[in-house]
Amino acid sequence: MTKKIFSSIFAAAVIVFFISIALIMGVLYNYFSDVQMQQLHIQAELAARGVELKGEDYLNRLDDNDCRVTWIDQEGNVLFDNKASSGGMENHLQRREIIDALRSGTGEDKRYSATLMERQLYAAVRLTDGTVLRLSGSQYTWWSLLLEMLQPILLTGAAAAGISLFLAFQLSKWIVHPLNTLNLDKPEAPAEYEEIIPLLERIESQQRRLQRQEAELKQRRAELEEAEQIRREFTANVSHELKTPLQSISGYAEILSAGMVKNADVPQFSEQIYFESKRLTALVEDLIHLSHLDEGTGDMHRMETDLYKLAEETLRRLAPAAEAAGISLSLDGSTAVVDGIPALLGGILYNLCDNAVKYNQPGGKVEVCIKPGDKEVLLSVLDTGIGIEESEQGRIFERFYRVDKSHSKKAGGTGLGLSIVKHSARLHNADIRIDSEPGKGTRIEVSFPKSAF
Repeated sequence: MTKKIFSSIFAAAVIVFFISIALIMGVLYNYFSDVQMQQLHIQAELAARGVELKGEDYLNRLDDNDCRVTWIDQEGNVLFDNKASSGGMENHLQRREIIDALRSGTGEDKRYSATLMERQLYAAVRLTDGTVLRLSGSQYTWWSLLLEMLQPILLTGAAAAGISLFLAFQLSKWIVHPLNTLNLDKPEAPAEYEEIIPLLERIESQQRRLQRQEAELKQRRAELEEAEQIRREFTANVSHELKTPLQSISGYAEILSAGMVKNADVPQFSEQIYFESKRLTALVEDLIHLSHLDEGTGDMHRMETDLYKLAEETLRRLAPAAEAAGISLSLDGSTAVVDGIPALLGGILYNLCDNAVKYNQPGGKVEVCIKPGDKEVLLSVLDTGIGIEESEQGRIFERFYRVDKSHSKKAGGTGLGLSIVKHSARLHNADIRIDSEPGKGTRIEVSFPKSAF
């Protein structure tokens, strides 16, 4: 860029120099022409006075090699010419300077002389006897004037070229310096160049967009790494959870097939196999359910659903298990309609109530409350169970996470119920809150917007 600016400035200086020389030569050319014409008029007046006093003898004695002197009578005939023979010269009556001199006393003209093959200046004066005395001289030509001034022009040109080179170099450095010192990370327009403000704003905008994209890429990378870690943990947990009931089933079946069990113990072994197979079936069903939730709800139909009726159905399904465990169930509230997917809403209610029964104390209670509001519907499930430590409350919605692993396995839990609740609630734009204290029970609240989508 510096070289381009330097060459542009130097070229402009050279062009300006030559244009200036041409203009000056034009002015000088016109100036010298005017000076020559004035001198011719003065000389013509003086010569006219001499001819009037002494006649042709004055012209014969006149020594002027620079000027051509011509004496012309009233009819245009040449009476005398100091540069050519007057006898063979053409009539001059139609010459402009002669016409003007005969009419007004003086005349002048500039034209190319076919006789002398030069551009001539003519000044004519009318004498008292009516004749005309004309003086002419060769006009300076462009080339003659240029040759006479060639030396000062060359010296001036050399000086101008040197100064132009120096100034072009300094100016190019001065122009480019603010651009070279720009901080492209934080572009700010230098005071000297307001014209580049749009460019710098565009650069800054591009940088902000690149920074946003970089931040998004980092976030996506972190999410991918987190997802990969979750996938590994999930795979390990699934393998472990499936392996345990399968080993139990395989072990019990192997013992039975080998005839190593007494007839009295066969029902117990069969019951254990049945329990493990139910646990395995529940685990597979929950895994399929979670996988379906991860894929979205595009194939699920949403509709206005009454949470209170769903809660009644859920408690009826859980009544036998609650009665067997000595747990009392109660439902409070009123009709509350939300826009949602009935199957997922039912899954939220069932898993929360099922956990409240499974992790309760003997003789405890489970209270379900459905409370409609202006903008949301509040579902609350309260139990008097074992409770959850505060340090573990943030993890209970993770897949396969169990607060009490031994109790969960005895109760037949898969460790996926609350994960299903979390996914289902998120698909309904619902918020989940938990309040729990070890040994005193747990309250889980889910608030649904009345228009969930």
